[in-house]
Amino acid sequence: MAKKTKAEAEAQETASGFNPTKFFQETKDELSKVVWPSRQQLISESAAVLLMVILSATMIYLVDGFFSWASQQVF
Repeated sequence: MAKKTKAEAEAQETASGFNPTKFFQETKDELSKVVWPSRQQLISESAAVLLMVILSATMIYLVDGFFSWASQQVF
């Protein structure tokens, strides 16, 4: 008997339906490959994200205020 190709194996798996045991095993295998950040890296990058969000929100607020003022001057 010839060896099944990957496409044939996937087609057979799809035809047979969802296999929860295999799904959770593959999920566990994939999560073991994840490189989790250190505590210091997590804090540092979270602070950088918060700073950028605050700066972006401030810039949007200032630009909105400027256009609001400018529209009041024109109209």
